[in-house]
Amino acid sequence: MDLVKRLEEYRTQERALAWEGTFEDYFKIASHNPAVAELSHARIYNMIMAAGTETNRQGDPRYKFFADEIYGIEKPLQQIVEYFHSAAQRLEVRKRILLLMGPVGGGKSSIVSLLKRGLESYSRTEAGATYAIKECPMHEEPLHLIPQDLRGEMEKEYGLYIEGDLCPQCRWLVENKYNGDITKIPVVRLVFSEKNRSGIGTFTPSDPKSQDISELVGGIDLSTIGEVGVESDPRAYRFDGELNIANRGLMEFVEMLKVDERFLYVLLTLSQEQNIKTGRFSLIYADEVVISHTNENEYQAFVGNRKSEALQDRIILVKVPYNLRVTDEVKIYEKLLAQSALQNVHIAPYALRIASTFAILTRLEPSKKAGMSLMKKLKLYDGEDLEEFKQKDIKELQEEAIREGMDGISPRYVINRLSSALVRDGITCINPIDALRALRDGLDQHTGITREERERYLNFISEARKEYDDMARKEVQRAFVYSFEESARTLLNNYLDNVEAYCNKTKVRDPITEEDMEPDEQLMRSIEQQIGITDNAKKTFREEILIRISSLARRGQTFDYTSHERLKEAIEKKLFADLRDVVKITTSTKTPDAEQLKKSNEVINRLITDHGYCPVCANELLKYVGSLLNR
Repeated sequence: MDLVKRLEEYRTQERALAWEGTFEDYFKIASHNPAVAELSHARIYNMIMAAGTETNRQGDPRYKFFADEIYGIEKPLQQIVEYFHSAAQRLEVRKRILLLMGPVGGGKSSIVSLLKRGLESYSRTEAGATYAIKECPMHEEPLHLIPQDLRGEMEKEYGLYIEGDLCPQCRWLVENKYNGDITKIPVVRLVFSEKNRSGIGTFTPSDPKSQDISELVGGIDLSTIGEVGVESDPRAYRFDGELNIANRGLMEFVEMLKVDERFLYVLLTLSQEQNIKTGRFSLIYADEVVISHTNENEYQAFVGNRKSEALQDRIILVKVPYNLRVTDEVKIYEKLLAQSALQNVHIAPYALRIASTFAILTRLEPSKKAGMSLMKKLKLYDGEDLEEFKQKDIKELQEEAIREGMDGISPRYVINRLSSALVRDGITCINPIDALRALRDGLDQHTGITREERERYLNFISEARKEYDDMARKEVQRAFVYSFEESARTLLNNYLDNVEAYCNKTKVRDPITEEDMEPDEQLMRSIEQQIGITDNAKKTFREEILIRISSLARRGQTFDYTSHERLKEAIEKKLFADLRDVVKITTSTKTPDAEQLKKSNEVINRLITDHGYCPVCANELLKYVGSLLNR
């Protein structure tokens, strides 16, 4: 019954979209809301902005329209939105083709697909309502019916900007079917749909010898010539080319630079004059956004061809490199995996992160800055401040690496390799080592890399493995520390008692003998050295801890070992160092005793309940870290 109710609601919505009236009815709508007659670029810009914006970590605008689908390429998206913003103001930039250029799998097609799907949805909303002459194959703007001599008055009186002329078929309808009475011409609401070839078109190049220009601009309908008598009669022409049906909306030109030159000449006229030239008819006005995408090699060949200079001048180029942030790369794989039917295989924590680390390393360019390794660059780009480099250094790093992100491993390769690992027989969970192994094994089958690149990529897999080793140690370290929280609290309280005495130049009372003793310098240094606090910096660090305690106390809050991030790390490392032998024993003993087994189970339970592990990967992690400690 719930489904029946939903279907009825859907039919009601569809009926509401099937508005139909006369030009007179439409003019009343347009005069009260001129936005219904906006041009294609403005419509798409308003669609993007209607979704809202926010600011990212670098202070750049982040457009929510793209947020759930496209990750890590804010700058290209910003340039795309700037293009639409300028074009929406009817500046000259709207007479340009938008060309997205970048490596394979970088997100170019996804951006265009998102714009197309967005336009379909937006046209079904009140804000995106669009109308067209009912019998027009090009979904003509009804205001084109108004004679040129009256348009200035319409703009002045109603704020209606009218650009363009009727297509040949609409002119024939006005003169022959409606005897020139434009008020009676039927108008319908236009719902954009690529599937129904309504306002959204896609052109894909094929064999230049067999591909016909009619795919772009329509052609003669031989079946009607006998009825109408001449080929120049608009009824004898099919206005069903991709450029015709994409009028009022968006046209995707897939791999534009691979098509025959005669197709590019059609685009030349469309971009500069906003007209389509077809045989036996005068120029036909078209209002549509043309977006294409290509790879870097094709673009360089195109730029080097002197014959294409005219078209080059009519292109707005946006470079779409690979994402360079690990956090965003993980989101790409999470999105792709969420779309799959995979249900029974668990992906261990850090598996996607380590795969992403490898992918990003292959895309980064070495820096000339002293001490800046690729791994440090990766962490800095991902928002992590390092001891010697901060977020303010990113701009300088980007300026010295102009082509960064235009080469490397694509997300497609990574997801293909992860997919192969996920569907192996008997697999219930894949961990970071499984992911790296799958990525490594796939390099032998990768046809797009040279032997030198393969060697370099293998080194990056080793780098990612080292990074995981540190992560794994910390993960087990935290699980052990949390399993012995009382020990962590005791260690913290001892440290704080000694720090307070040190800073206030007082003594510490022994809890057992109640003797007054000097602060335990050895204890304090054993903790501080875990995070690299030097002898010269210890006083400043200790005073900083006391200030934090006072600050929290004023707000009625209690200081614990998680209240200061660096002290938390120091306590964890110190406690783990003290527990190191316990870890070794519990992970390497083939037949652990009851006490060892209890400790091991406590840690595994902590990993499962609090850290997102399953029993399989929790046990594997503990064994793996044990093997690292026993080396």
